Amino acid sequence: MFEVYLFDWGDTLMVDSKDTAGKMCDWSEVQAMPGAYEVLEKLSQQAKIYIATGASSSSADDIEKAFQRVNMSQFIDGYFCQDNLGIAKGLPDFLPAIIARLGRPQAAIAMVGDSWQKDMQPALLAGIQPIWLSQQAEVASYPAIRIIRCLNELCCP
Repeated sequence: MFEVYLFDWGDTLMVDSKDTAGKMCDWSEVQAMPGAYEVLEKLSQQAKIYIATGASSSSADDIEKAFQRVNMSQFIDGYFCQDNLGIAKGLPDFLPAIIARLGRPQAAIAMVGDSWQKDMQPALLAGIQPIWLSQQAEVASYPAIRIIRCLNELCCP
């Protein structure tokens, strides 16, 4: 168990419909990923939960509104995005800026996401624990990365 979990947003905690334009908070329909509610509910009892997203057109308030629509905002302690950090996800300073704001040691922080390039590699470079949510049939084993197939595995190591 970590003190802090950073979660990617799209296709990690909420379904990112590639066919729908605009901010997720304004979509006619939004949907949580399977197990997301239960996992956040459980983890939030013992850890801080933050969203670390690359959603460039959404503010932290927009992101919170989307989470309110699936009744998960109550479990989230904060939202990090380009709007409030001034740094886009994927740039080398994105996660270090979040770590600095959190004021916690790197060993106490995990990054959970579905993208190797946008979540796992930056987490490794930032010195925090990467947890890769991967639906791929075959994934190479990386000793420094925990690989999970579904979010529920976060609560059952």
